[in-house]
Amino acid sequence: MDTFKSRLHAASEWCSAAIDESQEGRWVRDAVERQVMRDIRCATNPLHGGRTAPFSDDPGRVRVGRIANWAGVLRLAARAGDWVLRPVAGRRPPRPAGMAELLSGIYAVGEQGEIWMKRCLAGEMPPQAELAKAECFLSGPGSIEDLELFFYD
Repeated sequence: MDTFKSRLHAASEWCSAAIDESQEGRWVRDAVERQVMRDIRCATNPLHGGRTAPFSDDPGRVRVGRIANWAGVLRLAARAGDWVLRPVAGRRPPRPAGMAELLSGIYAVGEQGEIWMKRCLAGEMPPQAELAKAECFLSGPGSIEDLELFFYD
């Protein structure tokens, strides 16, 4: 079942698999992959003004929109490098893992934001705890926002 909890857990596993491959020297990012990661960071700037996630003082729709923004950025990034985004919930990351797996993991959380956005438009807000977990996955210390620190190439 594709719940937020399973999606977030799998997203973390897929991102960790790619980072592990890189740290062990089995995946060395090329120039395109490094540039795409810089572009993702620029395009997904959460505009948090230095605040640490969760951004509970912000309106719910702003928080959902900030998360959903990642999905479109990741789709464009995948197209730029001809990587295929795959569903991650309930699936183990393939080995070797690389850019496609990293992007797929991050995309899973952004896609959840798009699901929440559709529900918001229908008047249904996601649970605050789930919003907070998605925000912390994407923004702040040790998050995807700090992804570049995990690569040594």
